[in-house]
Amino acid sequence: MVECGCAGPHDRRRVVLTGGPGAGKTAVLELVMRSLCRHVKVLPEAAGIVFGGGFPRAPHETYRRAGQRAIFHVQRELEVTGDFQNPAIVLCDRGTLDGLAYWPGGAEDFWRETGTSLAAELARYDVVLHLRTPSQDQGYNHQNPLRTEPAGLAAKIDARILEVWQAHPRRFVVEAEGDFLEKASVALSILRAELPECCSAHFPVDGRLRGPEAGPLPHERRGLR
Repeated sequence: MVECGCAGPHDRRRVVLTGGPGAGKTAVLELVMRSLCRHVKVLPEAAGIVFGGGFPRAPHETYRRAGQRAIFHVQRELEVTGDFQNPAIVLCDRGTLDGLAYWPGGAEDFWRETGTSLAAELARYDVVLHLRTPSQDQGYNHQNPLRTEPAGLAAKIDARILEVWQAHPRRFVVEAEGDFLEKASVALSILRAELPECCSAHFPVDGRLRGPEAGPLPHERRGLR
């Protein structure tokens, strides 16, 4: 992580990093933690906390609804912790609206079950950054044992996520074309533009995302969604 001497106070901005399975979110988040300053607070994925903690997971609608309600409320509480200690950016590994893309019923059913609305959830976030899922030909990776979706289903989920966030006024979409480092560079550039000047001044501007001491790029080994 880059050292930054500014003390703030910062005008906190909440940013969602989202996208379909295999889009590269985990790798981008690790690059963020290596490349950006301590005033960028990265939150863990709510689905990883829920399902990784042993919450029952099965294809039946009862399980799917229960899982998405749990993820929704964990996400809300994670964001409460993210706002603590004066961050410039709170970077969320998915947001509350992602659950709508996985919900087995319609949108009105989702709002009723979660007690909120589309407008309220969109207003929670300042920026949405969507990484598109690559196709099988573009290198979609199904080797992760935690990723249950084949390439075709992953593409459908990616399209649903794209749709649920489409009304956000500041959504950026990073397509899957090109190699991963190009995709990651675009994502990091968007994040850098959201930083206050005191923090962005420490961000590498020569396109070098990591030093050789950082080791190999991480595979997206932990993501559950």
